Amino acid sequence: MQMRLDSCSKLNLYLKVLHRNKDGYHDIDTIFERISLSDKIIFTLRKDSNIKIVTSSDNIPSDHTNLAYRAAKLLQEKYRIKNGVNIKIIKRIPVGAGLGGGSGNAATVLIALNKLWKLGLSKAKLSRIAECLGSDVPFFIHNTPFAQGLGRGEDIKPIKSLKNIRIWHVLVVPRINVATALVYKKWDEFFLPSASDAKSKSPGKIKKVKLTTHDSDVKILTLAIKGKIWNKLRKYSFNDLENVTFRLYPVVGKIKEELYKLKQEFVLMSGSGPTVFAITPSKKEAMVLYRQLKGKNKPWDVFLAQTV
Repeated sequence: MQMRLDSCSKLNLYLKVLHRNKDGYHDIDTIFERISLSDKIIFTLRKDSNIKIVTSSDNIPSDHTNLAYRAAKLLQEKYRIKNGVNIKIIKRIPVGAGLGGGSGNAATVLIALNKLWKLGLSKAKLSRIAECLGSDVPFFIHNTPFAQGLGRGEDIKPIKSLKNIRIWHVLVVPRINVATALVYKKWDEFFLPSASDAKSKSPGKIKKVKLTTHDSDVKILTLAIKGKIWNKLRKYSFNDLENVTFRLYPVVGKIKEELYKLKQEFVLMSGSGPTVFAITPSKKEAMVLYRQLKGKNKPWDVFLAQTV
């Protein structure tokens, strides 16, 4: 038996880092958007119990460290499934780009194997299982174009008022790998006070950056998205990780500057980067911007996508 599914990616239209927990992870408040840039995953049931991963990309592993493999193995062991599965991942989503490609793959595996192995698990149950695999994975379990993510991002609240909204984007992805753990570590260093700060008067000490106070409000942002009010969208959307990522990887900030030079009203980085995206009022304007960026001889890749 075989099944083919698209595995979508995501953008963060809003990302506020709230605080760091005792376990070292950070609580955030974010708005996820599911977009059409996607991988294709083909599932074929096996008669033995093996789980085999085949990928079209040299940038992702095909062994037990692959998040798709871990998702399949988790279900297999939890529900004592005797059958295995071949999982072929045809990659189109850039790896490590802040687009949730691996998380989407893991969620797609859970959804597919729930049907192929006839487990009959509810969406709520799948979401709880997805939390064990990564903070972004639960979002892809929900069949929703927009959702608010709380906690580490795993507490998903679909935004029902936006279920019929579709937005066009142009994504610019520099050919670099951004280490999410490093970005959060540096965020802590820049923005969280330490016990030694008050005592240290060393002239060589890096001064802490004061955390910006934002006027952002998810409700106002939701209304702006629904009404496609671009000036409000730009005002209330932000990403707390941008300043850190721009310091660590200057090319990401330069891409944002490039998009502003091309007279784009709304430009934002997704997740911890390095993807920077623009929102355009129409598909026609998205196509114009896409061609402009594709025509430049720069170290980046450009993608066209819309809400799904």
